Amino acid sequence: MNTPQFKLYVDAQFISPYAMSAFVTLTEKDLPFELLSIDLASRQNQAPGYASVSLTRRVPALSEGDFHLAESTAISEYLEERFPAPGHRAVYPADVRLRAKAREIQAWLRSDLLAVRQERPTEVVFYGEGFAPLSASAKAAAAKLTVAVQDLLDGKEHLFGQWCIADTDLALMLNRLAMHGDELPPELARYAKAQWQRPSVQQWVRQAQAMKAATP
Repeated sequence: MNTPQFKLYVDAQFISPYAMSAFVTLTEKDLPFELLSIDLASRQNQAPGYASVSLTRRVPALSEGDFHLAESTAISEYLEERFPAPGHRAVYPADVRLRAKAREIQAWLRSDLLAVRQERPTEVVFYGEGFAPLSASAKAAAAKLTVAVQDLLDGKEHLFGQWCIADTDLALMLNRLAMHGDELPPELARYAKAQWQRPSVQQWVRQAQAMKAATP
């Protein structure tokens, strides 16, 4: 069977952590794909054409012929099931319980810690922008994050023995703080920095930096 050709729709600013997650999954699995950008600032995602691709009218969205899928975790899980190891690199743990824990972490990062996500948007991570000191609610959310991640990692290089997509998602959340200079335990800052050097992650970072450089 020929490898399908995918289209991945991402934000034109290259600052969506969810678009990055889907991009990393495709890249890690060495699947060919066309990268298409959607300008969220001009509400291009609300246009009828994009609505036919993305059920949620958000990014990312994945197209494979007449099959379309939105939401980054759905995309990563689909690609993992469609192109499993050993033929392709695994992006989730093989053990069913560890895989469930990875999905738990991804869901948590997407649904909680709102104050950190609002006060340390991804412009911090991809564009190097600075913001006001954290509010009390953001400090509380950051403390909750710190305690949970220290327990999850317990000194390990990766969450579950070897890299998975949840490591990339978690590193981005930690880097919202680390790259802004907010207080973070040294071991968590080291973990986030090490995860950020992964080649698939750096491919996305370079796209974001190029976009920033090209913006007047």
